[in-house]
Amino acid sequence: MLNLFYSGGPLMYPLLACSLIALTVVIERAIFWAGVEYHRRRDLVDEVLDLSRQGQWETVRAKVRGCRDYVIKILVSGILHRDFSPGKAMEAAAADELQRMRRFMGVLDTMITVAPLLGILGTVVGIINSFEMLGVAGIEEPAKVTAGIAQALITTAAGLSIAIFAVFPYNYFNARVENAALNIEKYATSLEIVYQKTAPPPGRAEESR
Repeated sequence: MLNLFYSGGPLMYPLLACSLIALTVVIERAIFWAGVEYHRRRDLVDEVLDLSRQGQWETVRAKVRGCRDYVIKILVSGILHRDFSPGKAMEAAAADELQRMRRFMGVLDTMITVAPLLGILGTVVGIINSFEMLGVAGIEEPAKVTAGIAQALITTAAGLSIAIFAVFPYNYFNARVENAALNIEKYATSLEIVYQKTAPPPGRAEESR
């Protein structure tokens, strides 16, 4: 393996850096999403909506205390600001959660793009070296010419391998983010509808004051 690495030439070092960065991001995101799934409380989400229909806001607060489910956090944000602008509050909380879910995805996308380009650059450098060797040694020493071609093939294969390795988790993590966004929209809309049904009409609200 080391011989193959060294045969690839100097561009194998940035390719190695790309592979390590991509691997680090994939592991970090895998741990993150495992934590998200571990903290999901789907039954509690439905319970919060039921309690909201009954207007039992204090019970909701007691139930969700310490909960780390991202949907619950967003719903609680809307409930806490229900007398002002629950929709805007949930929108801001959702933006924070989605930003957290998309963390480092740009880095992984960059590695997917850069690695094959570095491989192509290695191909070009290897072919240039082959022609230089051909001009110096001539066809009498084909081994020196084929060394440059081997270098070109190794870097190309390395760059493509990194991109292929990274693109599957990248698409998977993006799908998780999109699914989370749909869940947030679904439950946030449900809470807004519930609050509109339970909130007193403007006239009655003024009379109660």
